[in-house]
Amino acid sequence: MLFVFFRIRRNYAGTLINVVAVQTGLIMDDIFNIHNRTLVIRAGLLIICDAVLVGLSMLLALLVRFDMQLSAVDPLFLDTIRRFMPITIIINLIVFSGFHLYTSLWRFASSLELRNNMLAVAITTVLQAAIMYMMGAYIPRSFPFLFFVLLLAGSVLLRFSYRAIRVSKHNREIAHAVAPVSTMIIGAGAAGYNIIREMKNSKHMNRKIPCIIDDDPKKIGSYLQGVRIVGNSESIPFNAEKYNIQEIVIAIPTLTGKEKKRLLGLCQKTKCKILILPGIYQLVNEEVSVSMLRQVEIEDLLGREQKQVDLSGVHNTLHDKVVLVTGGGGSIGSEICRQVAAHAPKMLIIFDIYENNAYDIQNELKREYPDLDLETLIGSVQDKERINFVFEQYHPQIIFHAAAHKHVPLMETSPWEAIKNNSYGTWLVAEAADRYHAEKMVLISTDKAVRPTNVMGASKRICEMVIESFAKDSETTFACVRFGNVLGSNGSVIPLFRRQIAAGGPVTVTDPNVIRYFMTIPEAVSLVLQCGELAGGGELFILDMGEPVKILDLAENMIRLSGLKPYEDIEIKFTGLRPGEKLYEELLINEKNLARTSKDGIFVAKMEPLDRENFRERLMELYQAAKAEDPGIREKIRAMVPEYTILGNGNAAQQVSSSRE
Repeated sequence: MLFVFFRIRRNYAGTLINVVAVQTGLIMDDIFNIHNRTLVIRAGLLIICDAVLVGLSMLLALLVRFDMQLSAVDPLFLDTIRRFMPITIIINLIVFSGFHLYTSLWRFASSLELRNNMLAVAITTVLQAAIMYMMGAYIPRSFPFLFFVLLLAGSVLLRFSYRAIRVSKHNREIAHAVAPVSTMIIGAGAAGYNIIREMKNSKHMNRKIPCIIDDDPKKIGSYLQGVRIVGNSESIPFNAEKYNIQEIVIAIPTLTGKEKKRLLGLCQKTKCKILILPGIYQLVNEEVSVSMLRQVEIEDLLGREQKQVDLSGVHNTLHDKVVLVTGGGGSIGSEICRQVAAHAPKMLIIFDIYENNAYDIQNELKREYPDLDLETLIGSVQDKERINFVFEQYHPQIIFHAAAHKHVPLMETSPWEAIKNNSYGTWLVAEAADRYHAEKMVLISTDKAVRPTNVMGASKRICEMVIESFAKDSETTFACVRFGNVLGSNGSVIPLFRRQIAAGGPVTVTDPNVIRYFMTIPEAVSLVLQCGELAGGGELFILDMGEPVKILDLAENMIRLSGLKPYEDIEIKFTGLRPGEKLYEELLINEKNLARTSKDGIFVAKMEPLDRENFRERLMELYQAAKAEDPGIREKIRAMVPEYTILGNGNAAQQVSSSRE
């Protein structure tokens, strides 16, 4: 562009004027494409102000050069200013329009608008200097630099003062309407900066931010967006009271599970509402906004780090395969179906006895994966003919066996059903997988199978033994996955606590010392799929459940998350351990057999092979006793599972502790 300008001679000035006239249309096009009358008026006022500002900047640049002494200015210089002022104004308006400086929303002006403003002023200055040079104008050499500085300062001040006035007006209007919510921000990083900026600028949020908390000692005492960083996280309760904080926002997406738990513990000492950003791995990009803030969930308070699972190898295991999920309508089974569907299997078969759950997950998958070949079959794993029909008709290659009765107290009163459905049902599925040469079968087991003190756990231990008996000499790869409780599953304590809190209490906890392992359903299932990838035959995979959680702490935290106080607003009632319950759960009997796998969060123990025929005879005897509802069923179970402890009506916790010793 400059090259072209330098080639122009004076006798081509008319051509230049014509070009400028044509380009002036850009301003009109930029403005009159605005359909909002208020914005047109605003743009028009800015144009007038900029025209005046250009003229003043040219005059002041000349005066500054001569120390503000008008008498010292050469009349020829003044004549140059007079002749070139209209041209410079037109150039300025065209360039500013090209950078959309008349249609930007200056109330939300940021570094991008500042950069555009600087570039526009720089281009205006260069074009002005080039035209003056080509036309032989008589002007001091320092004039372009002084003009640039003055025009930049004036245009930035004009636009950003408008922003400041609008924000101030907005804050005054809100203050008169409704008292703003006093909000503490935790985290003086990029996320905190974005949250504060949006809260200050948005007309839809009524927030007052009196203080920021950050654990970096170098930041304490400094300011972010005009808000003082008053202390570290240990000072949260003190500063919440000092500044009358009503709401706390944790704006640190990189928090680890333990750090999050610690911070939330400090925040819960206040009476404030708590909001938090999702973890950085959950963000699509690094941009953070207020809309991403969510209420604290009970998962945040567990303090465990959710594993980020690499499912690339899982895709090779499941892609273009016929996959059968028994118990596919349950909490674990349905999540297995969701994650399997994402890997484009040749066919996905949902098999469940409960039609309502199966119907729900079928509709969800049809909606999310319209091209998925999906079959939803109703049937019981206890029905040998039905199981054999499914295998003969569809020839599943990969089987995830999640069908089971899981409620410990219910199975204590109906022990025969636990054996028929869990133990015998697993045998039938494994037998069909072996007969029809399936590639892999993965059993979903439980920590309650370790040193069981209830029928449900003992029946699941027998399920593991079924897998051991088939793994020895089958062409099918058999494996087990053992893990603890999952958050929000059917029968989980968390939905029960939510219902009890919603009803006003009491919240029932069996024992103040009872502990359990927890992980989220999606995380557990992702690890289960990885176990299917790793399975080579005869493995017992153990998922890393992190640290155990006291159920009492869980109940108290859930009450606090509801904005209530434990024991004051909501009663916590201790009901005693239910039949078959332990104070604790274990994941492995002999930890010496435990080895790490190549996958984070998954351990493996080699199962002891069992003689299939001998085991089958014993299982069939147990099954016949279950069919006959033999009152001595527990003793027969213990004959198959010697580590099973039959709890009586005495002190259950004491008996469990004694059996462990």
